[in-house]
Amino acid sequence: MRRSLIGGVLLAIALYLGAGTLLFAFQRSLLYFPQPRAIGGPDRLLMLPVTDQQIAVTVRPLASSKALIYFGGNAEDVSRSLPDFAEAFPDHALYLLHYRGFGDSTGRPTEAAILHDALKLFDKVSALHSEVAVVGRSLGSGVAIHLASQRRVARLVLVTPYNSILELAQRQFPIFPVRWMLQDKYESWRYVPAIAVPTLLIVAERDEVIPRWSSEKLFAQFRSGVARREVIVGAGHNDIGGRPEYLSLIRSGI
Repeated sequence: MRRSLIGGVLLAIALYLGAGTLLFAFQRSLLYFPQPRAIGGPDRLLMLPVTDQQIAVTVRPLASSKALIYFGGNAEDVSRSLPDFAEAFPDHALYLLHYRGFGDSTGRPTEAAILHDALKLFDKVSALHSEVAVVGRSLGSGVAIHLASQRRVARLVLVTPYNSILELAQRQFPIFPVRWMLQDKYESWRYVPAIAVPTLLIVAERDEVIPRWSSEKLFAQFRSGVARREVIVGAGHNDIGGRPEYLSLIRSGI
């Protein structure tokens, strides 16, 4: 009986350690889902050289003082947003970043690499346009927040934003020490106090991926008067972009 109990305990420990090892080894495969680029020819593509990689940016070039940079979700082909953004922002040059491994970008996505590439893109864009607004959706909201804490952006719009990916992962995998395992934490709340530009948070009422409490927690971190939030009633995480008020809200924040 005792031997059987010990055997059961050892088996449970082995299973736990095995599952934890797999979770650690494949964690980035659970976070990033690279997509190919579907829209735009060579005239709609900017290749940004970054160290030993080539980072693709879908663009709508425009000789204007205004520009908009867009950072998408973890499974998004940002080129698909080009037609709608081009119509919604006729007076803005558009720059939509494909994360490493996405679209025509080389390399593999990591938090450090994506944040680095975002800064490089902003520096290039701000040298061409004096007023640069930034929009980040889902995973990209964390990228946009970090950028806005490091550079002088004109306006900031965050769509379905989160307080921390680490926080969400801890709730999803409560039996594992996720804090010590997770490599890409995207702790947006750390950078919010440094943001002083007008910021709009667009929240999906029925977000099934990023719980509304996470967006609300992030909103509470902003200094008074810096940010406002708008909730799209009935919207979920993946269908928010198809709502009629989606682009009009983004325009109101730009």
